[in-house]
Amino acid sequence: MDIHPIRTEADYEAALMAVSELVDMDPAPSTQEGDKLEILAILVEKYEAEHFPMVAPNPIDAIRFRMEQAGLSVPDMQPYIGNSNRVYEVLAGRRALSLAMIRKLHDGLHIPADVLIGTA
Repeated sequence: MDIHPIRTEADYEAALMAVSELVDMDPAPSTQEGDKLEILAILVEKYEAEHFPMVAPNPIDAIRFRMEQAGLSVPDMQPYIGNSNRVYEVLAGRRALSLAMIRKLHDGLHIPADVLIGTA
């Protein structure tokens, strides 16, 4: 098994190709191929975390995304945010989310609270 740290883009591309081939083989765990897949996946994950960090969405983008996912309109958001004017103000970024809104959005629409608070 010739596995080494992923240090360059070329190493990363080679590791991705090897992972893809191993995934297609669908090796059983604790076999030589299964172990190789597990090790390569860990190395790829580490490289991606360092070179392609995930940025959490801002709260408004998260709300809009959930609305789109669930097919929700402004009237559907009233139980979580308040009257239509308040919903429009929040979605336009002219009004901040209150703690009560954050709780309702988290509990009702399952948007992560840390994203709504903006600390993610």
